Amino acid sequence: MLNPEYIVDDANQRRAVILPLSAFETLMEDLADLAAVAERREEQTLSHDELLADLKSSGLL
Repeated sequence: MLNPEYIVDDANQRRAVILPLSAFETLMEDLADLAAVAERREEQTLSHDELLADLKSSGLL
């Protein structure tokens, strides 16, 4: 889990959060993944067979 720690002001209002570095890095990776999905949302999809054929024809498989 994230296990956040909070920095509070004089009125005890949360103003910042401290996360373990590993949790922060995981969140940043997830954010990058979501951005890639959003960017590619309108792209045409390929079936699994089409993907395999493309990879074979390009020598990657």
